Amino acid sequence: MGKRQAEESLEDVVAVDSPQSKKARVEDFPAHEPQHNGYNHSISPAPVNGYGHKDELRNGSGISVAAQQQEQDPGEAAPPPQSPQAEDGEDEEQSAYSTVSRQIAPTEGYSDLYLDTINRSVLDFDFEKLCSISLSNINVYACLVCGKYYQGRGPKSHAYFHALEIGHHVYVNMQTKKVYVLPEGYEVKSKSLEDIRFVVDPKLPKEEVFMLDKVAKDAWDLAGKKYRPGFVGMNNIKENDYFNVIIQALAHTPPLRNFFMLEDLSSTASSELATRFSVLVRKIWNTRAFKTHVSPHELIQQVSRQSNKRFDLLHQSDPVDFLSWFLNNMHLALGGSKTKPGTSIIHRVFQGKLKMESQRITAKADAGDRLRFEEAAEVIADTTRYLMLTLDLPAAPLFQDELDRNIIPQVPLAAILAKYDGVQAQEHLSMRKRYRLLHPLPPFLLFHIKRFSRNKFVAERNPTIVTFPVRSLDMAPYVEPNPAAHPVGEPIWYDLVANVTHEAVRTRDDSVEGEAERKVWRVQMRDRARDEWLQVQDLFVERVATETLFTKESYLMVWERRREGKGKGRS
Repeated sequence: MGKRQAEESLEDVVAVDSPQSKKARVEDFPAHEPQHNGYNHSISPAPVNGYGHKDELRNGSGISVAAQQQEQDPGEAAPPPQSPQAEDGEDEEQSAYSTVSRQIAPTEGYSDLYLDTINRSVLDFDFEKLCSISLSNINVYACLVCGKYYQGRGPKSHAYFHALEIGHHVYVNMQTKKVYVLPEGYEVKSKSLEDIRFVVDPKLPKEEVFMLDKVAKDAWDLAGKKYRPGFVGMNNIKENDYFNVIIQALAHTPPLRNFFMLEDLSSTASSELATRFSVLVRKIWNTRAFKTHVSPHELIQQVSRQSNKRFDLLHQSDPVDFLSWFLNNMHLALGGSKTKPGTSIIHRVFQGKLKMESQRITAKADAGDRLRFEEAAEVIADTTRYLMLTLDLPAAPLFQDELDRNIIPQVPLAAILAKYDGVQAQEHLSMRKRYRLLHPLPPFLLFHIKRFSRNKFVAERNPTIVTFPVRSLDMAPYVEPNPAAHPVGEPIWYDLVANVTHEAVRTRDDSVEGEAERKVWRVQMRDRARDEWLQVQDLFVERVATETLFTKESYLMVWERRREGKGKGRS
């Protein structure tokens, strides 16, 4: 049986160029349906443009006409204009299905809607700002109910779907610190959220920053736990304790700390390294923190990328190697020059000058075929700049004492500083060298006590204890006299600011490999306001006696030059 031919062609019946999408048909409800979300989806039964309603539904043109009527009828509730924050991920596609009502302000009488669902105890803004779904760092919002990061807030964004599926409605933009309610899309300007905005990026006023070292101040977290701003634990995510001690020491260097707490690096051409370090320093000294510790995850991820994974959180590295890399890269990040000194805060705080004299040693055979070493008559003098001074320890004893115990020798700091008195010579291959510091000395001195050495077969550690005074270290004997810069014979006092220590912990003892040692790093820092010393190891913060500071294996020291006019017992 053959098919019956149509009496009229489809093009003659349908008065539109193409059929409407299925999405548009979803919104065509009967006239008796109630309004949804402020829109009246009913279709008037009156004839439009000469077509009856039933005829329109039969030939398919009523869908288009109804949609046009809904857009042109001034009596219908029209959706509000798009929010001006187009860059926040809102889609601009216009269709009968994708056009979503976005409020620019909350409904009258409901300004604090959903704010009671905020859970401050789960908020942690220390981790890298990446969307938990797309892993993008562009336009990231944090859910204030569960603490997760999502990208965008438009109708097709991950944050929007999270609000619809899970029912979490309050989000904060991690860059602008503005708070929004989704899916409605309006901004919340309640002053009850100021504490959250402050924790996202804490910024203390200038007067309060300058009083950090003068006024003792305690603070409490959300759980009511007491802590000292500036002396908080730092999370050891995997093996980043070497990283933590360096950041803690730099955060307690007053000129460096004040610069990164007060300078607005986000609006300058500074790199991401400087910006993230600035945020971490402000969080360490935060007086309104939600918890008593911070996490360096955001900064160490940037360090890992910038150093080509030389320093990361999965493998332990040497703190001095990291400090050297960090200072040089931070100097360049702040716009410093590679050749011109004093072009950044890093060089102004730590850089000094050093005179180095070199003399070649030659080996010759005499008449009896005996080898003789002779010094060249010419002495080459050169001036170089430094950020850190390396101090060599005397060789550790190889034998045990009469009680079959290892001898742990001690050496005063002044003895190993004699390397820079310009008299003692150091031999390097075929050269004999002497060192002498030059005026002016930098405001802060970094001492690296070299404990580890490596040869072709094994890595060795020198356990020698270095004894030192906590205050009043005189550096004048190691500086070449210059009456124009400093009176001859007058002392140059330095006081200890931070001391990074090393401890070897035995982890394994078997017959094949023997004992293995794990390196544990701690940092000792002075609380200037209370005149106390505290020791920080990852998340643990405890007080230590001043008299016992030198009993640890010191590895890195930070010394501050005392200002003129202060006595020997004051700092």
